Amino acid sequence: MMLQIMKMLQGIKYCLSEHPMILNFRWSPTQSWGSTWSFLFTVIPAYIAAAVTLHLILTLFRRRRPVPLGPVPAAHSLLMAVISAVIFVGMLLSAAAEIRDTRWLWRRTKTTPLQWLLCFPLGTRPSGRVFFWSYVFYLSRFLHLLRTFFTILRRRRRLTSFHLLNKSILIFTSFLWLEFSQSFQVPAILATTVEQTVVYAYRFWVGVGLRGACFPLVANCQVALLGCNLACHVGVLLVQVFKGGCNGIGAWLFNSVLNAAILLLFMKFYVRTHLKNSNVVRDEGGSSHWGSGLESNNVLKQS
Repeated sequence: MMLQIMKMLQGIKYCLSEHPMILNFRWSPTQSWGSTWSFLFTVIPAYIAAAVTLHLILTLFRRRRPVPLGPVPAAHSLLMAVISAVIFVGMLLSAAAEIRDTRWLWRRTKTTPLQWLLCFPLGTRPSGRVFFWSYVFYLSRFLHLLRTFFTILRRRRRLTSFHLLNKSILIFTSFLWLEFSQSFQVPAILATTVEQTVVYAYRFWVGVGLRGACFPLVANCQVALLGCNLACHVGVLLVQVFKGGCNGIGAWLFNSVLNAAILLLFMKFYVRTHLKNSNVVRDEGGSSHWGSGLESNNVLKQS
C-alpha cells in the first residue's frame, strides 16, 4: 500500500515539475498563446466592452429577474477550485525543484531560498518550471473573467468600475510577471491560488445548495491575501535595497502601484460593506454580530 502511494506521489511530482513540456517551457510570442502586447491591449478592452454591453442590454430591456444559468456557475467554481489547487501544487513542487537544482550557485552570492523566492537574480529569463506555472496562472485569469458575466446575468448587484478594474489588473499583472521575469511572482501565485482554491470551493459548496458560512468568508480571504502580498512587497523592497538588485524591478514597481490602488479600493468597499451589514443586524436584532444568512451572502456576491 505504501509503495503504491509512493509511486503515485512520484508520478504526480513528475507530471507537475519534471515533465519535458514543463522543463522546456519558454515564454515567447511564437510559442505562447496570448504573449503579445497587442493581444493584451485587445482582450482587456474587449472584456470591459462585452461586460458593459451585456449590462446595458439587460438594463434597457428592464429585466430585473435573473437569467437562469442552472449548474453552470457551480461547475465553473468547481473547475476554478481544481485548477487553482493544481497550479499551487505545481508551483510549489517546481519552486522546490529549482531551489534544489540551483542551490550550489547561490553559495557564491550567499543567496537564501527565501531571497530567491522574493527576488530573482538579475538576468533571469522567463523559461523553465516556475514560469510554466506562471503561464498557466495567466491563462486561468481568462476563465476567472466568466464570473463577471454570471454576476450580470444573475442581476444580483449592479456592475461597478471596481469590479472591471480589478479583473483587468489581474490579467495585466500576470502578463507583466512573464514578460519581464518579474521577482515576487512565486509567493504571489502560491498565496493567490490558496485563496482561490478556498474561495471557489466555498462558492461551489454554496452553489449546489449547501449552507454558507455565518461570516464573510470570501471577503476575509481576500483581505488575508492582500495582507500577504503587502508583506511580500516589503520583503522584495528590502532585498532590492540591501542585496544589490532584483530582476524585473521596474515591472514590480508598476505592479506595486496597481496593487496599492486595488488595496485602497477594496478596503473602502470592505469597510463600507461591513459597517452596512453590521448596522442591518443591529437594526433587526439589537446585536452587533454578523448575520448568518442574507448579510453574509451579500458579501460573498460582491467578489
